[in-house]
Amino acid sequence: MEANLAEPGYSLELSSPIPIGYPRATLKFPLGEVSMQEREEEEEEEEKNKRMLSVNGILKRQVMDGVCSALYTDEELRLRYAYKDDALSFIPTISLPSNAASFAFKRRIIPSDKLSYWYKFDSNMWSAIYKRTYGKDYKFKAGYDSEVRLAWVSLWVGDEAGKVKSTPMKMKVQFMLQVPQDDIKTSVLMFRVKKRWDI
Repeated sequence: MEANLAEPGYSLELSSPIPIGYPRATLKFPLGEVSMQEREEEEEEEEKNKRMLSVNGILKRQVMDGVCSALYTDEELRLRYAYKDDALSFIPTISLPSNAASFAFKRRIIPSDKLSYWYKFDSNMWSAIYKRTYGKDYKFKAGYDSEVRLAWVSLWVGDEAGKVKSTPMKMKVQFMLQVPQDDIKTSVLMFRVKKRWDI
């Protein structure tokens, strides 16, 4: 059930899962929304469930040429700033109270080439992806992920993000080679096919 309040852009929503569950109340406003829901949390010492009020919310606001957002969920606050234009994206993020910080950087070198990079300051883990497109139906990707110590290359034949029915022969094919850094002999070559038949 949703009710629009007197001020434009403000509304109150009440929802409940069926057949069982606790109701949730959500207040929506132009800069975001806040929701409250009762939940049960198990206590190990007393071996019984304790009812608690869970509060989640998100705020978004335009700051300079980007969007600043604050997401609060499960007692964690995640602050994020996203700057994007036609050639560049820069997205720093920090989570509180863990102080886990990271950033994403994406650069379109030329219209057909794009480089993406992610870095996590708390763990020094990083990953990078290089993407090159050939027309609409061919896409080459190469990347590395330091967390799993894995390098990979991928080739898409057919529009990766498009629908199968709009591709030549109504089919999409992906070939991927995964190379573990610690044991190159266990490299794996995989492929998958999406095909549409109209009956």
